[in-house]
Amino acid sequence: MKSAPELEPMPHLILPDMTAVELMTPSPVSIGENATIREAIELLTRREISGAPVIDQAGRPVGVVSRGDILVHDREAVDFPEPTETDRATRVRDIMTPVVFCVSPDASASRVVSEMVELKVHRLFVVDDLGTLVGVISALDVLRHLVRSRPPIVMA
Repeated sequence: MKSAPELEPMPHLILPDMTAVELMTPSPVSIGENATIREAIELLTRREISGAPVIDQAGRPVGVVSRGDILVHDREAVDFPEPTETDRATRVRDIMTPVVFCVSPDASASRVVSEMVELKVHRLFVVDDLGTLVGVISALDVLRHLVRSRPPIVMA
């Protein structure tokens, strides 16, 4: 009788002990709250991103504008004969999601991941002590820092 081959332990993925500042993409693409929808569309399209933080004049995040926000606005503005006229008049602050989930630069990687999971978000913004936007951490940023680790071999 043949016995099944012994399976080699699968590698584990671990996130090294890091801080938010080490995980983040610094100086993220952002858009001013007074920008027009047309400017937001151009920015998201040109940068090939799905969303961007909306900042006030002091550089503090006040919301997030995404392609989804623009689509919802466009769907609601269907009655207008020429949407581009509406786009020129409507500001990003009028259609953005007015919630920003932030962490400090010294937040641990485990806290960042826990918050993303708990809040069910794909990105967290990193702000300094004054509330100024200094970076963004996306789920992809977290994945980039995962490293393989083999579990210890247990001898019977």
